[in-house]
Amino acid sequence: MPELNDSAYLLSKQYRDASNLNARIALHKQFSTNTYDWFHWVFDHFDIPLVVRVLELGCGPANLWRKNLHRIPDGWDITLSDMSPGMMEKAQANLTDSVHPFLFLRIDAQDIPFPDTSFDAVIANHMLYHVPNRELALSEIRRTLKLGGRFYATTVGDGHMAELRQWVARFAGDKKHPLRGGNSPTFTLENGAEQLSNWFEDVQVFSYEDGLVVTETEPLMAYIRSMSSQSELEEESNAEISAFVDNEITTRGSIYITKSSGLFSARN
Repeated sequence: MPELNDSAYLLSKQYRDASNLNARIALHKQFSTNTYDWFHWVFDHFDIPLVVRVLELGCGPANLWRKNLHRIPDGWDITLSDMSPGMMEKAQANLTDSVHPFLFLRIDAQDIPFPDTSFDAVIANHMLYHVPNRELALSEIRRTLKLGGRFYATTVGDGHMAELRQWVARFAGDKKHPLRGGNSPTFTLENGAEQLSNWFEDVQVFSYEDGLVVTETEPLMAYIRSMSSQSELEEESNAEISAFVDNEITTRGSIYITKSSGLFSARN
């Protein structure tokens, strides 16, 4: 399994379009214990004036904005960007009926094509661990932020979906598998503040309390397959995981999976 920051793999396979991401979102939507929407929660933490320029890096299918259209001030000039043409296409489709205008651009966070101090706020939603040179990306974000501007970055914690990794360790053994611990995010709730403090001031972290109580096997397996290169060895391991999960749900009625997600807020 290629690394999380392998740009070629991410563009050609993992995020060629929104299908893999949608499979993961579907699991969280169906079985999360926190009934307050994640994207509403993220938007709640924005401390942004009424007349500003906003840039989102790695916007994906633009769910953050689609879920909060009624909350966007008229004075927000918003640029949505992603490296994936497929994601940009889906973002535009999701916001077709929006009365609020958006600018859509394909942007590499390591080389943001805007002058210094262009934006009042920059947002990076679960994407910094995908950037090959994160220090370069952070320097670009700082460069394009106005003095006093805010940077918001969401990510996961070390324990996020920990049970899945435990099952892989149990059933995959020495076989390669996308959920092995060696392919864990390198920008997390535990180490993100230290990384951001090299570039920004007033770094704060907010945790989103949640978990999964899964009562059906297939949505969970769809999540696992969404991160897979579908090799024969992975399929063999996945079949064993599926049988284990199915037995646990049949026996116990549900299976619990840890979630750890949150948001960093920082000032330029």
